[in-house]
Amino acid sequence: MSIATASKLNHILSESLPGGLLFAGWLRKKGYSSQLLKKYRDSGWLEGLVRGVMYRRNDNLSAMTAVYCYNHQTGNSARVAAHSALELLGFSHYVPMGKPRLMVAFESVNVEDWVKSDRYDMTIVPFHTGIFKEPLTQSYKGNHYTLKISSPEQAFLECLYLVPDHYNYMDLYYIMEQLTSLDPEKVQAALVGTSSQRIKRMFLYMAEKAGHYWFDMLDMDKFGLTSSKLKLVDSGIYNSKYRITVPKELNDYE
Repeated sequence: MSIATASKLNHILSESLPGGLLFAGWLRKKGYSSQLLKKYRDSGWLEGLVRGVMYRRNDNLSAMTAVYCYNHQTGNSARVAAHSALELLGFSHYVPMGKPRLMVAFESVNVEDWVKSDRYDMTIVPFHTGIFKEPLTQSYKGNHYTLKISSPEQAFLECLYLVPDHYNYMDLYYIMEQLTSLDPEKVQAALVGTSSQRIKRMFLYMAEKAGHYWFDMLDMDKFGLTSSKLKLVDSGIYNSKYRITVPKELNDYE
């Protein structure tokens, strides 16, 4: 390997984050040709994850670092969301079986191949954020990066959005009980910012049932609640105030 080639390789290795990814498009913009990147892979310095995405040889891939690298190198705005954001913020109840999951909200409905890899320390579970007009976010500082995550107000709405594929209402209510310190202005903005009647009504039902102080500070007239009835579960209990059918276990829980 020539001195120039070795120097450029050292630059890549020094720039890449432990556990992170290297996107070929980003590297090419920095002056690394496809032929040179192939040489690095053939020499064993870099390993290919999927087409156009690489990582340092023998690196243990971190799902969170991978999401940061994706945003930083491609200009996208994926964020850690739903229960994963709540866990990072100290709200922890939902414990799925098996390998830990990282819920990630993407702007695009198309899931790229790097997301589907099973080589990360967590399984990346992607979803599309289309029903949220302007998602509320905040920063989370990791060991080597700062990553965008959903605010707790936004994250809980995302959990409701992902019922029943990834969560159930009873488990989410246990989390709702912990959300004593939500910002009522952010709750208001998050609810106004979603088009889903199901999410709005179940959130309000749970918040009122939990008796949170911030519930009384919400302006119900601005949520655009309709008069239609929603059957959210089979064989549940009808709640006339919010016109939704809720699980009997949740209705009876005290």
